[in-house]
Amino acid sequence: MNHKASLRTGYVRPMQGWWRRDPFFVRYMIREATAIAVLVYAVVLAVGVIRLAQGEAGWNGWLAALRSPGAILLHLVLLVSMVVHAHSWFEIMPKTMPMMFIGGERVAQATITRTGWVAAAVATVVVVAIAWWLKS
Repeated sequence: MNHKASLRTGYVRPMQGWWRRDPFFVRYMIREATAIAVLVYAVVLAVGVIRLAQGEAGWNGWLAALRSPGAILLHLVLLVSMVVHAHSWFEIMPKTMPMMFIGGERVAQATITRTGWVAAAVATVVVVAIAWWLKS
């Protein structure tokens, strides 16, 4: 390459694998990748709503598909991804919220994170209890 050509193109920093060089960015990319699981599960639920609108046969077909070994494996992978996704959001929550004060003292970041987990656990128990009640 001649000198004039190199001046026109300039220095191009290689971007391949940039995120693998720093553990912070590895965690960041994993957190971002778990958002795909949220999307996939939203699609699964949307398909369920569409099948419900198609009547009893469509709904029963969707339920049968969810009972297949592949669907069960998919749901286990999605569950793990959702837990990682929730964990990352609860860890980020105290850093993104405005500072909170109770009794003149700042609420600890760990308290905010734990409160998020408790709220998620309570919501899960309520949803499972309602589903169980409706099933019987």
